[in-house]
Amino acid sequence: MMEEIWRVDPQLAEAICKEIDRQAYKLELIASENFASMAVLQAQGCVMTNKYAEGYPGKRYYGGCQWVDVAEDLARERAKELFGCHHVNVQPHSGTQANMAVYMAVLKPGDTILAMDLAHGGHLSHGASINFSGQLYNVVFYGVDREKETIDFHQVRELALKHRPRLIVVGASAYPRVIDFAAFREIADEVGAYIMADIAHIAGLVATGLHPSPIPYCEFVTTTTHKTLRGPRGGMIMCRQEFAQVIDKTVFPGIQGGPLMHVIAAKAVAFKEALSPDFREYQSQIVKNAAALAGTLQEKGFRLVSGGTDNHLMLVDLRSKGITGKEAEGALEEAAITVNKNMIPFDPQKPFIASGIRIGTPAVTTRGMKEPEMVAIGEMIARVLEHPGDPRVRREVADQVRELCRRFPLYDRLQRECQS
Repeated sequence: MMEEIWRVDPQLAEAICKEIDRQAYKLELIASENFASMAVLQAQGCVMTNKYAEGYPGKRYYGGCQWVDVAEDLARERAKELFGCHHVNVQPHSGTQANMAVYMAVLKPGDTILAMDLAHGGHLSHGASINFSGQLYNVVFYGVDREKETIDFHQVRELALKHRPRLIVVGASAYPRVIDFAAFREIADEVGAYIMADIAHIAGLVATGLHPSPIPYCEFVTTTTHKTLRGPRGGMIMCRQEFAQVIDKTVFPGIQGGPLMHVIAAKAVAFKEALSPDFREYQSQIVKNAAALAGTLQEKGFRLVSGGTDNHLMLVDLRSKGITGKEAEGALEEAAITVNKNMIPFDPQKPFIASGIRIGTPAVTTRGMKEPEMVAIGEMIARVLEHPGDPRVRREVADQVRELCRRFPLYDRLQRECQS
């Protein structure tokens, strides 16, 4: 796969090979990242990238779309089977664009949205002031209970009754507990609101029955196709049949032009992989690994937001350790462990500093690591963060990480091509 890139553009080839090496020999613990299969990578690099296919299968604005139609139909039918939804649009380029399409399909500028506060675990596209969603719509935020650090449904209901939102957004980018979609439905019905569930982080768990599905309770469900789904970077919208036409028209020609057919082909591959029995075992191991890693960190004296995790991620409150999220991210990066700084609920720090870090297990689980490795990783994280200013500790842990990664190889073929 690499020989032509080396021939045409050695500078870029070197950067790609260094990125392959980084992924292979560092521990990837960013909760929103994963490693796509070689089949997904090959589909994403296929000749379907050459084809303009504005419109939908059977209704394109260009000729010559018979085979890209097959790819998109495969992706749509597999997604419907995977999630049990009525209608699906696989064309959004990202999760944010999927959310944008839903907003524009059912809202007018200035309409009210009720969504989870970014500082409490929400997402930029759920109404943050620096995002289009916060600039176009009147956004009211709910959050978590200060003591339990789980969604405060009493607050959600009070805000819904007071502000009468047209749309309630459910979902998060940093929430370690199960989301009660049925409780949101009751509130939405009380005020006459639609619900959009953004399951970008938990989609793999939902698809395999390891997290309750939002499909029975929500008019709209959006997701990315990477993260726990382990597919190509992209987005997707699921909705009830009554909204199929307006959603499709909003995606194209509303907010996008030609779809990325090579990415849609890769989505089709990822959905087929997700329909296999092995994928459910993989998702189950993600959850087991998260529990094992969370338990190890707690044994080492770290406080976890909400006291633990039900899914693939955890939020670590670092205030008692006298270190910020930014400092922790930097120290761990030097020790070959990749995490991201993250705000915790009611965080006194600014977002670019933060009081916590977010840790997830999808990528290390993809490599085949299990509970014993999670214990070892937890111990390495604790050692670095207990001695954040000690370069010797960081070097020693980096050596441990490299040895661990050698035991669980990643993209062997690509590594060999880079070395040849």
